[in-house]
Amino acid sequence: MYLSSFRFGEHPDRLLALLDPPAGARIAVIANATDDRPAGVRAAGVDQEIAGLRALGLRPSELDLRTFFDRPHPEVAAVLADFAAVWVRGGNVFVLRHALARSGADRVLVDLLRRDALVYAGYSAGACVLAPSLRGLERCDDADAVTALYGEPAPWDGLAVLDHAVVPHIDSPGHPEAELLAAVVADYRAHGVPHRTLRDGQALLIDGARATVC
Repeated sequence: MYLSSFRFGEHPDRLLALLDPPAGARIAVIANATDDRPAGVRAAGVDQEIAGLRALGLRPSELDLRTFFDRPHPEVAAVLADFAAVWVRGGNVFVLRHALARSGADRVLVDLLRRDALVYAGYSAGACVLAPSLRGLERCDDADAVTALYGEPAPWDGLAVLDHAVVPHIDSPGHPEAELLAAVVADYRAHGVPHRTLRDGQALLIDGARATVC
């Protein structure tokens, strides 16, 4: 896994090193963390992610999880099986978690990671969603956005792929959410919530049992 604080971070080569071979590898761009944004803004963001991944020599294409809402889980599983990696971009972590659950991609991704059959990469919300719980992140992301979009309550459980939370944009004065997330860290510390912080430019690299910040 390559979990960045913001976009590709300072060491995208470490992401490429996880792919075998990296040249021309197919990577699915999951941008559902931005489903609460205007359609034009969301589409422009997807284009930006795809351009960045192509510049790294990869073959990206968007996988919009809304296409698989309320459909049998094997459908999204079959599509994900064709990719070597996923790139899960930032945005609203609650909106992302809802999309993962409603499409069935949450179970599929956890299974693929357990079998070491996929590289998971992404940033901000894409990293935060892997924690056991999303509690605390409502300081930064609007949990009510899920209700506004879909009339359903926000999910509070993460994918629990990690045994700790990831808090991005710490000590990153140029990022608009830096102060809000500093408050999240303070709350985690006060309540003994296991967590790891990342500043913009850094990424958490997990390869087998090894976890390093680059």
